[in-house]
Amino acid sequence: MYLIQKVKMKRLLFTGILFLQIIPIMGQVYQTADKKASITTIKLFNNLFKALPEGILFGHQDDLAYGLGWEYIPGKSVIQDAVGEYPAMYGWELGDLELDALINLDSVPFKKMTSFIQEGYEKGGIITISWHANNPVTGKNAWDIGGNAVASIIPGGEKHALYKSWLDKVAVFMLGLKNNKGEYIPVIFRPFHEFTGNWFWWCQNVCTPEEYKALWKFTFDYLTNTKQVHHLLYAYNPEKFENEAGYLQYYPGDEYVDIMSFDFYQYGDPSNNSDFENTLDKRLGILTEVAKKHKKLPALAETGFLNIPYAEWFTKKLMKGIGNHQISYIHLWRDGGLVNGNGKYRFAPSQDHFIPVGRDPSFMDFYKLYISNKFIFEKKARDLKLYQ
Repeated sequence: MYLIQKVKMKRLLFTGILFLQIIPIMGQVYQTADKKASITTIKLFNNLFKALPEGILFGHQDDLAYGLGWEYIPGKSVIQDAVGEYPAMYGWELGDLELDALINLDSVPFKKMTSFIQEGYEKGGIITISWHANNPVTGKNAWDIGGNAVASIIPGGEKHALYKSWLDKVAVFMLGLKNNKGEYIPVIFRPFHEFTGNWFWWCQNVCTPEEYKALWKFTFDYLTNTKQVHHLLYAYNPEKFENEAGYLQYYPGDEYVDIMSFDFYQYGDPSNNSDFENTLDKRLGILTEVAKKHKKLPALAETGFLNIPYAEWFTKKLMKGIGNHQISYIHLWRDGGLVNGNGKYRFAPSQDHFIPVGRDPSFMDFYKLYISNKFIFEKKARDLKLYQ
């Protein structure tokens, strides 16, 4: 009798635990590409959809690590220095991790990066990670397009084993991202970005759509099924495109993607033309429609104007181009700083920046963006409870 009661108690306990696990998922409207995604990752994905009417999350690359004239100062942030509030999204880079380097290609130590990711998460922020992997054939950096690299690392290629060893290292890093409760921190992973350009070894000029799709699918399957990494949201990310067919030419399929995005930067003199805002408006229109059809999150994954020489760029160009398009987030690129305090600029020969600092002529314009209520920074992101 006692044994029967004990078995019943165990069954009830198991049922209760299972019920508690299912409750957060029952209200799910949007399915993550990873069918075994962690509950926190599923919550984040769906909460980002719910947050679309609330505004656009504002992100910045390497925000907590360095800025112009400083690096690795606890609590310091480029965005916080500019407007008095932290961003809602923090971007980081894995390039050189595959080489067993201790620092990434932007001189950020991976151990510090892990701490910064934990810090950003604790602030309620979203984490996004890109990967400028070195060319697996030539051994040179990501901008070397020689060697037919993609064909060499997909299944059947001569460098396939090498690529798997690289993914092993990516998995180790991702599985080391945990909060103070020991739970995995969700990450928006954006590999092989800007493939419609011609500057990376995975771009369209050296890679067919079939090869790119095979690379993406293998990367997803290996990290998800072989390495059991279940806290990633995968961001598909071309650069230029002119229509829906062009946007989807390299698309690996809905079962491999969570976020549809693109990168778009300002070049040239914007004072005498409307090219940037018109093109941004057109591409966001295409993106939001395609994302809606495929039930994916739309985002502007990289943007900016190097050194912001046009004082009203944020309001008259960026904000005008975004208009009323509902996208999940925008992410501006990094502000270069000093390396180890030795007086050498991180991004020689100039102090490149995409966020205005000090007496930058565009500072007041950026502040107008901040107070416009169109964008979400730390406080509102925290209030939205995106991980709950």
